[in-house]
Amino acid sequence: MESRQTPSVAGAPAAAANPRARRPGGLVGEIVASLGERVQQGQWPAGHKLPSESEIMAEFEVSRTVVREALSRLQAAGTVETRHGIGTFVLAPRESANFSLGSVDLAMVGDVIALLELRISLETEAAGLAAQRRTDTQLTLMQTALDDFQAALGQDSDAVPSDFAFHMEVARATHNRHFADLMGYLGTMVIPRARINTAQAAPEGRLKYLQKVHGEHESILSAIRNQDTEAARAAMRTHLSNSRERLRKTQTLEAPLTN
Repeated sequence: MESRQTPSVAGAPAAAANPRARRPGGLVGEIVASLGERVQQGQWPAGHKLPSESEIMAEFEVSRTVVREALSRLQAAGTVETRHGIGTFVLAPRESANFSLGSVDLAMVGDVIALLELRISLETEAAGLAAQRRTDTQLTLMQTALDDFQAALGQDSDAVPSDFAFHMEVARATHNRHFADLMGYLGTMVIPRARINTAQAAPEGRLKYLQKVHGEHESILSAIRNQDTEAARAAMRTHLSNSRERLRKTQTLEAPLTN
């Protein structure tokens, strides 16, 4: 019997016939490591356009959800950026700036917790403003993000893209561009699971962990939909504070992250 050859992306080495067995970090970690190596080795220089989602799906034999999760992690690390309707491109290493967050800043559990403390202050107020100012269209976009999150629960994904999309829509619903601009700058790195594999490591297991997060999101959306300013603030604060406490439980394991 002939062995089937896995399609390869132009300009990239062909993947093994069974990429799932190559590395222990899971499908998302496999793709992140492989694409990241091509950038680090100079095969894909700054400005290079990555293969399409469909091409990456074919190379690694995975779903679109897994590919999007991997690209989100590369965005969180500052390796690539996605330009909607155009594609995903390799970024040049960041120069020093007055304010910046990169993979080095978020390489330890304590640093991710520190970012969550910033988010508690920022997003609690954003949720209150969103409750006052949201439009029906924005409610629909928030609901769509939560529907995507729910769909990800049954797939090999930690739902980072849909999680970030929900928080981004809350920021936009403030109708204060500075909230959205800051969230957009921070990108998916604001979601702890983009840096730490908390869902897989959770004592209750990945599914129950993500269901808990989903329930907290639903509480936020319910308050915003009802235009209950104080309830929206309280729900967002509870959600982010819970995220902080979940991370604090892992702080004894603090070490440079590899996922």
